[in-house]
Amino acid sequence: MLTLREDLGRLAVAALRARFADATFPDTLPVDASQKADLQSSAAMQLARSLKKPPREIADVIAAAFAAHPAVARSEVAGAGFVNVALHDAWVAATVGACTALSDRGKGRVAVIDYSSPNVAKPMHIGHIRSTILGEALKRVLRAKGYTVVADNHLGDWGTQFGKLLVAYKRWLDAAEFEAHPVAELLRLYVKYTDEEKRERAAMGATAKGDEEEDAAVEKEAPPILRDARAELVKLQRGDDENVRLWKLFIDVSMREFDRVYKRLDVSFDVVLGESFYNDRLAGTVDRLLTEGIAEHSEGAVVVTFEKARDGEAMPPLLVRKADGGFLYGSTDVATVLYREERWQPARVLYVTDERQQLHFRQFFAAARRLGVTTPLEHVWFGLMRLPEGTFSTRDGNVIGLEALLDEAERRALDVARQCSPDMPDDEAREVARKVGIGAVKYNDLSRDRTTLVTFTWDKALALTGNTAPYLQYAHARICSMLRKAAEQGFEAGAVGALEPAERALAMRLLGYDEAVDEVARTARPHLLCDYLYELATAFSSFYNAHPVLKAEAASRASRLRLTVLTVTVLREGLALLGIEAPERM
Repeated sequence: MLTLREDLGRLAVAALRARFADATFPDTLPVDASQKADLQSSAAMQLARSLKKPPREIADVIAAAFAAHPAVARSEVAGAGFVNVALHDAWVAATVGACTALSDRGKGRVAVIDYSSPNVAKPMHIGHIRSTILGEALKRVLRAKGYTVVADNHLGDWGTQFGKLLVAYKRWLDAAEFEAHPVAELLRLYVKYTDEEKRERAAMGATAKGDEEEDAAVEKEAPPILRDARAELVKLQRGDDENVRLWKLFIDVSMREFDRVYKRLDVSFDVVLGESFYNDRLAGTVDRLLTEGIAEHSEGAVVVTFEKARDGEAMPPLLVRKADGGFLYGSTDVATVLYREERWQPARVLYVTDERQQLHFRQFFAAARRLGVTTPLEHVWFGLMRLPEGTFSTRDGNVIGLEALLDEAERRALDVARQCSPDMPDDEAREVARKVGIGAVKYNDLSRDRTTLVTFTWDKALALTGNTAPYLQYAHARICSMLRKAAEQGFEAGAVGALEPAERALAMRLLGYDEAVDEVARTARPHLLCDYLYELATAFSSFYNAHPVLKAEAASRASRLRLTVLTVTVLREGLALLGIEAPERM
């Protein structure tokens, strides 16, 4: 279907160039799906101003060009200058069988996706799920579109927090708890450190600062515990044997827990290159920024300043080296993108993080461009996830663990499975509950426009009805059941024949699969694929209610079975692109 749209768009441009020889046109014109026609173009209204012609006059040229395509039955101008297109039923029937073959637009191109990136020594919580699941879905979609994808888990395994954790570990460690639940104990220590720093600040009459504020400049009057943390960090940075040993221990126990969660989520990475991987590149990166006149000294620190005329907008300076010689996220990110260009020569680099980092990425991207980075850099930002009572914070310890969420999801799904299918063997019921519960969690996130704020509630996260993964999974399982019955009766799918209205509507929806996946690859918005799959399942339900399948006469049965097979295939493969399994029985 996408190829047809491109063909029509190119035909229209050729006709417009012939009619308006002095004008400039793009290579193709947009052609979209429409509720009023099979396809529609509103390009004439966008071109009217530049061509200084009435929209309907331009639309007449476009409509005539569309009509010359053999797939087009009718091409008509409507309203202010819309061009509506109706396709031949025979073309739809002949083409729908290839709907599962995705175009490989990314072939020969490399995309690097930076996602998940949890901080070491802290358990993964519900706030991590958005980056993890979004990034995984984008990885799968881009690979399906032909890209060579490098999935990079850029761990937070360096920085100020390790000085704090070293202080807490040496002062307050519960060895038995660390042996039994290492990351939970590290979180307890981090929270205890935070409480103690707040107490000391309050005693001094000072206010608490975030890590970035602490990093930005060394406070003249830091509380004693923070001075101790900075001293431990300096020892770590200088290679102190004991601190390096503990740092590696923190990473090892954290990675074991992260990997367990990733396995449950069916998430994987090609490389895991944390912030520490780039330590030996930071000094040279800052020196290069200074040498090329991109960065400058400011009150002992090194910063990159921005000008509206040169960088597109006025932004505060990006700090790349502190007055005490320490480095920050800005210097690490620049060093990282230089490494990625050198190693992979990517066509795209996508950074999947929350909305609070938008300014940082605008600064970083502008600095990278001035340094000569030509790779398109995309900040795939998403809205925050909050609890009904407000934000959650690892510092304050008010988080919902990601594993606790997955456990609860599977428990609720198992209850439903047992109620709906009491005769299902327990092992099978648990396997279905795993697929449905985790699918519900993923789809709850992916089905929303990623830029929206999400207020987390258990009922919304684990809903089993409506536009949810369980609804789509059930549709898939129901179709699989029908196909098993068809096989038992010796019925086989054949070529798609003459189309009744509900059959045609389903076929047209199937033909939109490649377009939906292509839009996700282009915009990094997986909810568009969720919307498509829900509409496909709804179209199949209408088709099934309108027409018998197994009880139809032979020719109609074979045709409808083909549409059924195509539907179940697209549902299964589309859910797989989202990282969601499709059980064959529920």
